[in-house]
Amino acid sequence: MSGLTNPKVRGARGLGRFEFSKAPSSRSSRLIQKVNRKPHFTTATTMDEEHIEKPSKRKRNAAKAKPKEQRQHSATKEAVADIEDLFSDKEIHKIRASLLDWYDHNQRDLPWRRITQTKEIPVKEEEGEGEGERRAYGVWVSEVMLQQTRVQTVIDYYNRWMLKWPTLHHLAQASLEEVNEMWAGLGYYRRARFLLEGARMIVAGGDGFPKIVSSLLKVPGIGDYTAGAIASIAFKEVVPVVDGNVIRVLARLKAISANPKDKVTVKKFWKLAAQLVDPHRPGDFNQSLMELGATLCTPLNPSCSSCPVSGECRALAISKLDKLVLITDYPAKSIKLKQRHEFSAVCVVEISGRHDLIEGDQSNSVFLLVKRPDEGLLAGLWEFPSVMLGKEAALTRRRKEMNCFLKKSFRLDPQRTCSILLREDVGEFIHIFSHIRLKVYVELLIVHLKGLKTLLFLCKCLFALQLLFYQVFKFQNISGVIVG
Repeated sequence: MSGLTNPKVRGARGLGRFEFSKAPSSRSSRLIQKVNRKPHFTTATTMDEEHIEKPSKRKRNAAKAKPKEQRQHSATKEAVADIEDLFSDKEIHKIRASLLDWYDHNQRDLPWRRITQTKEIPVKEEEGEGEGERRAYGVWVSEVMLQQTRVQTVIDYYNRWMLKWPTLHHLAQASLEEVNEMWAGLGYYRRARFLLEGARMIVAGGDGFPKIVSSLLKVPGIGDYTAGAIASIAFKEVVPVVDGNVIRVLARLKAISANPKDKVTVKKFWKLAAQLVDPHRPGDFNQSLMELGATLCTPLNPSCSSCPVSGECRALAISKLDKLVLITDYPAKSIKLKQRHEFSAVCVVEISGRHDLIEGDQSNSVFLLVKRPDEGLLAGLWEFPSVMLGKEAALTRRRKEMNCFLKKSFRLDPQRTCSILLREDVGEFIHIFSHIRLKVYVELLIVHLKGLKTLLFLCKCLFALQLLFYQVFKFQNISGVIVG
């Protein structure tokens, strides 16, 4: 789907941080203003001797000859606990008491850990949301935002989100356009879409917010971890949570060197976590375990001297016996997948109402936007016309591909339906996704439509605008989405 919009309303945001390879003209320089902003996380006591077995001399000597990346294997089989070795009752009691006491005195003050009622948009009693349901909603939003995103970045987004949609019922009335706009900069936009779809499903069901894991798992976008977090924190269901922080803490407590990405291993981590959950304070305990991994038991620089459960940590005990073994050897480092390289040509198409080009005059201009497919990368978002190239491409080929796309999709043919007022290469930039390194070539194209084609094209665009307005007004009456 495509649409036209006033250039003051829609611009080039969301492209991320980039630098152009050459200086654009004064006309096109306006397109790249503000885009270089960065885009929308005491000495430790030792364990009981029964839990430690010193590595043999032969094993220690063999470990010296191994490269750095294999050091985690230098300890003996006896020293590396088998993952099936569950926690003893004594360990469980110590870990629960120590972690909860530490958490009570050291937890970070984060907005989703508070149950507050927004004064600007009061919660109506008839909406039927109790304290537990409001807490569940807040936990859900925060946990989804925190996926692949740092805590400090999420705080501002969370506060703005809760100010606009303080309850599940408010969110259910929002449009996808509004939600995507609020989410801009956080990335992984499918998360935002699932939040909206989930809110609508829960509200439409009429049974209130699901309170147990089995029911939560039926909501779009909620998996085992998020379900466990909501159920334990908001509704005190005694269930575990396992994320990257929890895996790291458990791997070090039990000295588990298995691949943390392996599905069988992950299931066993869930089994260990389930053992530890405090039956009286399941939510607080789960948060304490995650908090420990986020603040002290970090990937590269763990603060073992401040750790409340260092006395139960087998990785720490082994590292004291064998200097070739480091705390950071646990868990094993997984091999990162190599990013694939992709190439794209983007054309900023300005359709001018004038026959000539006057510097600075865009009063009669509109820009052409295209909506991406509802599935895949950046699903459902709007962008300038773009084509994938497959490989590095010269300007001639890029323009040929773009001309074909514009002609096929919008019947824009410089030879027949429009006259070109300006066409210039703006530059190129690199945008990094988690699994893709995308090189984008950008050009500016200003055209004036000829004769009857202008009327036909505008009619087509008005139809597209009507369809867009229908999508917006279907869920909430708002104004100012598109002007001009």
